Amino acid sequence: MKKILFSLLSFGLSLGLCLTAAAHSYDLNARQVTTFSEIIADLRLVQVVFIGEMHGVAAHHSAQLQVIKALHDGGTQVSIGLEMFRQDGQEALDRWVAGDMDEFEFGGIFLQNWSNWHAYRDIFIFARDKKIPLRGLNIPREIVRQVAREGFDSLSDGQQNLLPLTSCNVSPEYRDFIRRSLQGHADNGSAFEHFCEAQILWDASMAEKVAEYLQQHPQRLVVVLAGNGHSWKHGIDEQLSRIGTYRTRVLLPEVPGRIDLLHIDSDDADYLLQGVELGPLH
Repeated sequence: MKKILFSLLSFGLSLGLCLTAAAHSYDLNARQVTTFSEIIADLRLVQVVFIGEMHGVAAHHSAQLQVIKALHDGGTQVSIGLEMFRQDGQEALDRWVAGDMDEFEFGGIFLQNWSNWHAYRDIFIFARDKKIPLRGLNIPREIVRQVAREGFDSLSDGQQNLLPLTSCNVSPEYRDFIRRSLQGHADNGSAFEHFCEAQILWDASMAEKVAEYLQQHPQRLVVVLAGNGHSWKHGIDEQLSRIGTYRTRVLLPEVPGRIDLLHIDSDDADYLLQGVELGPLH
């Protein structure tokens, strides 16, 4: 049981292996290769963009930054939603963007929320330099861990009152995705069900924060940076659709054998980022 749970929790933090060296991306809706400029033109028409990542892969963060830069430099009012920061860390994010905190202090606060500051540093520096709002989306890790161990019903009334869900409905599509992604580590027992519930809770809480922000800032396009297991269409995006009607796009980096043209389609994402370098706008 512990080995299964460890594998499941590890999946929640890191999904996949690496990007390929191919220098193109794929439009999963049109079923054809596309260019970076075509992707950016499409993204400018929506309200929320989810860009997945494997947390420790520098190329994924480079791709995220390229998208943010292209949108910002093209005149789009961008905000960035972060799995990497808890919701109660918003004051620190606001101070960072305002220039009221140096990198040493902010880096320490970042490490209280997440890990591997240098993998994300360029994104945060760009946001500070361009005064791009940052929003913390995550919930306390101890709540997620408890649900993963013991299930949603183990939460106290007080804990549940802090959350956007009164129950945890795991769709068949979500179960299938988790089984496919875990490649044999999943089973039909309670550990698997509890892990699915923890992921859904995580997704729903982040979706609620995105919706709240868009209510207050309807002119903004929110770029959400989160792990692939949260960024795909049945993750935060699906939970957001349960709150209201939003125009969204999902971009996932290619992970051979898991997130590639043999394993995902337009039901999972809108674009498959297949290159380490996305290239110039052309």
